[in-house]
Amino acid sequence: MPELPEVEHVKRGIEPLITGEHIVEVHFSDAVLNGKTQGKETIIKGLSLDAFKGYCIGAQIDSVMRRSKYIIFKLKAKDGNRYMVGHLGMSGAYFVVPSIDDITVPNYKKHWHVSFTLSSSMKLVYSDIRRFGELRMLDEQQFAHFDRAIAPEPFREEGRAHYSSALRLPKYQDKPIKQAIMLHSVVSGCGNIYACEALHNARINPNIKVKSLSEKRRALLYEHIVDVLNEGIQYGGSTISDYRNAQGESGTMQNRFKVYGKKNCGTCGNEIKTKVIATRNTHYCTHCQK
Repeated sequence: MPELPEVEHVKRGIEPLITGEHIVEVHFSDAVLNGKTQGKETIIKGLSLDAFKGYCIGAQIDSVMRRSKYIIFKLKAKDGNRYMVGHLGMSGAYFVVPSIDDITVPNYKKHWHVSFTLSSSMKLVYSDIRRFGELRMLDEQQFAHFDRAIAPEPFREEGRAHYSSALRLPKYQDKPIKQAIMLHSVVSGCGNIYACEALHNARINPNIKVKSLSEKRRALLYEHIVDVLNEGIQYGGSTISDYRNAQGESGTMQNRFKVYGKKNCGTCGNEIKTKVIATRNTHYCTHCQK
C-alpha cells in the first residue's frame, strides 16, 4: 500500500500539470459504472456518479495537497469550495496524459477508472489495478472534520508534540508500539513498510507495548520515523509490486530496506522474524531490536 513517500511523489508529479485547470468532463470505466448499478461503491464513495460529475464539471483545481496518505484536490466552484480526497488503496496511480492510450504502464492503461478532461485538453486519469482506492467529495465542514482526525504532518514540529502527547493517552498504553505508530491519529502517513524500518533503525522491538517504552526511546523512534520517511521521498518511494509515480516510474527505496521483506537483517545478518501485528506482517530482527 502506498505510504507517505509514495503519495508525496504522486502529488509532486501531477501538481504542476493540473493546478489552475478547469475540469470540463469526467468519464468512468465500465467497472465503476457496473459497480454502481450493482450497489457497490467502486472507487467513487458516498455519491452517485452523476452527483460526483456535477461537482467536478466547471470547477477549477485550485491546489493539490498531500495529507498523510491522501491526495487532496481543492476545487473552486461558483457554489463554494469542495475537496476531492483520493486514497490510492493498494495499487492506485494518477497520470496526466493527452489520452488514456498514452499511459506507458500497460496494467495501468488497462485498469483506468476515472478520467478528468481538463481545460488544457490533457486528462487526469486515476488507474487502480485492484480497485481498493477511492475518491470522495467533501465540503468545507466535512474536510475540516477529516483533517482534524489525522495527526499533524510528521515533518512539522506540531507532529512531534502531537506524537508525544498521543502516546501518553490511556487508550494506547497496551498496544504494541508498531500498531500505535501506524495509526494516523498518532503519526501521519507511517504505514507498515516504514514502521518496520523505523523501528529497526531505532533498535526497538515492534512487540513492545507503548507503556513499556521510555520517553527517551519514544523520542528516538520519532526521529527515525521522520528520517525513514524523508529517505523514502529521496529515493522515489518503494515499489514492492505495483507502485508507480505519475511518470510511470518505479521507486528505489526498496533497495535500501534492512528488514522489510528480507530473509536476513541488513544490519547484523541474522534471520529476520515475521509476526502479524494488527493484521500486518511485521519484519524485525530479535538481535538488533530489543
